[in-house]
Amino acid sequence: MKWIMTANFGTQLSLLLSLLIFSVQICSADDDIHKDNIVVILDASGSMQDKFSGDRTKSKMEAAKAALQEVLANIPDGTQIGLLVFSGANIHNEWVYPLGPKDTEKLITAIRLPQPSGDTPLGKYIRIGANRLLEQREKQYNYGNYRLLVVTDGEASDADKVKHYTPEILNRQIRIDVIGVDMKTDHMLANVVDSYRKADNPGELVAAVSQILAETGGTGTDVGGEDAFEYIAPLSPEIAADLIQQLTTPPSNTSIEVKRAAVKPSPTTPQKTSTPQQRNDEKQSTVWFVIILVVLSVIGFLVFRNRK
Repeated sequence: MKWIMTANFGTQLSLLLSLLIFSVQICSADDDIHKDNIVVILDASGSMQDKFSGDRTKSKMEAAKAALQEVLANIPDGTQIGLLVFSGANIHNEWVYPLGPKDTEKLITAIRLPQPSGDTPLGKYIRIGANRLLEQREKQYNYGNYRLLVVTDGEASDADKVKHYTPEILNRQIRIDVIGVDMKTDHMLANVVDSYRKADNPGELVAAVSQILAETGGTGTDVGGEDAFEYIAPLSPEIAADLIQQLTTPPSNTSIEVKRAAVKPSPTTPQKTSTPQQRNDEKQSTVWFVIILVVLSVIGFLVFRNRK
């Protein structure tokens, strides 16, 4: 019995040390993990070359470029920015400005590049942008804020993909803001996403971009574990356990898979084995379960000691 207790103590101590090492790694990268991340998805379809219906001085594309230049050039330097452009006569790489630190000169050059042409494959591009944000969030240990800003003047040519991907993105706690540029009716995402704004002239477009990017937080992923533990001591073990569960359960960073046509399975089709992604999800769940178990053990020990 003594040997078993010693072995259990050794296992718990090993797990606790692993948790402490993990915490130290996070603290050592503190400056990098708290960065905010914004991916702008700019519509460069053919209709963006049209002028505003109530203001014939600028095309919608000219106004969109001017608004993004004015606002993005002035956001905090620590913010990471990415610019995705769909369609466009001269766009050969969907990432006109890959998600990363703000370089104002390069960013403005990228914003000025697109020339309107083609259709509106919005569904494809919100998936690309969201997966890049999920990848970045994993690198930042789920700290920071993550958002997609969509600037578009028409309904998507792949509306089925938009309907399929949007809930998946929102369920992964990525914020979606949409600006409808001089649209006769509200965009299909108007009542689905976190915020929707209409921009019927160049001035309203600048104001909409400014208002959206002036908002802070909003994804709920930036958890300050250090301060949160100050509130544990006066709580009952049950409430403390629930609080730890919430603090240590990260949002899902699993990538959004490409939407495929539904295929009705044959009755004779054998059951498929789990995919590598599913096995990876199970492995991550096990790791987080161990971490939670260690934290709860420490809390239980402290509560027990204080009661003696």
